[in-house]
Amino acid sequence: MKKIFLPFLTMAMGLVMTACGGATETSREAQELSGAGATFPQPFYNVVFEQFGQVNGDAIAYGGIGSGGGVRNLRDKIVDFAGSDAFLSDKEMSEMDAVVHVPTCMGAVVLAYNLDGVKDLKLSGEVIADIFAGEIKMWNDARLAELNPGVALPAEAIIPVFRSDGSGTTFVFTDYLTKVSQNWANKFGAGKSVNFPTGQAAKGNPGVAGVIKQTKNTIGYVGSEYAFAQKISYASIQNAKGEFVLPTAESISAAASGEIPADTRCSITNADAPGAYPISTFTWMIIYKEQHYADRSHEQAVATLDLLQYILSDEAQKITAEVHYAPLPAKAKELSIENLKTVTYDGATILK
Repeated sequence: MKKIFLPFLTMAMGLVMTACGGATETSREAQELSGAGATFPQPFYNVVFEQFGQVNGDAIAYGGIGSGGGVRNLRDKIVDFAGSDAFLSDKEMSEMDAVVHVPTCMGAVVLAYNLDGVKDLKLSGEVIADIFAGEIKMWNDARLAELNPGVALPAEAIIPVFRSDGSGTTFVFTDYLTKVSQNWANKFGAGKSVNFPTGQAAKGNPGVAGVIKQTKNTIGYVGSEYAFAQKISYASIQNAKGEFVLPTAESISAAASGEIPADTRCSITNADAPGAYPISTFTWMIIYKEQHYADRSHEQAVATLDLLQYILSDEAQKITAEVHYAPLPAKAKELSIENLKTVTYDGATILK
């Protein structure tokens, strides 16, 4: 790829890299990087990748194929990074070379719905679980009516909408359900793919949002940005403190007020914090700790770490709120920079 010279932006990028803690030279040849995975953060990534590409001419290609597909591509060593809303389990990590998880932003999984005349809907975790378990079948069910006094819920069958592809969004949603419903935990559990007993399947967050927008009496789980972009209503959800909360930058951030482990792999669903939105999550980019694989060059490895440092920068994190996500807490950024310092090429660390 022909190198693009942008002196001012390159200088700015150098400052951003230094502010992030560590920096690599930006006077390298422009690189082409590829990633695949989660659709949940894709609106944020689209903006960040474009801005990053203006700095040094790097081109970032990203396929929104679901977290499961992204992890498979990384395992097969055909991408530079995987995007995933679900951190890898110990078992998954034991089945591949060592990896590093880098959280990139925080977001919310919302319960989007399409009901004539209903602008405000309140849901509890157990009611959501029983809807997707097929045990609450009608919109005017007594348990829904009790949560929504004065709301004219229709005497219509509920149509749950869920993901057809292996999805980190599904993992986050079902992880939440296992925490709030013993019945769900016993029958279905948490995972990127779950055998939903009823409803309609759709591919990706865009697919689920599209089905809900076009189909009356539906309800489905979807990244908040997709519900916002499609102008679909979404519910207030009762949190662990008994508060009914909508997803905002503040309520999502409140969910991450607890401890974050050194490797950043943690679940923040159903957080026991005032004001916390209960289906909040980090989303991660996952890379190999040893970057020399599949004939990747040293400069590709450097470009990969440059990209991740940029995403962790204050400049990039400010974008989160503009596209309906939430910025990372300071601790998550600090831990991520330390983890990136362990990444190597032919055994030699890349960041100093």
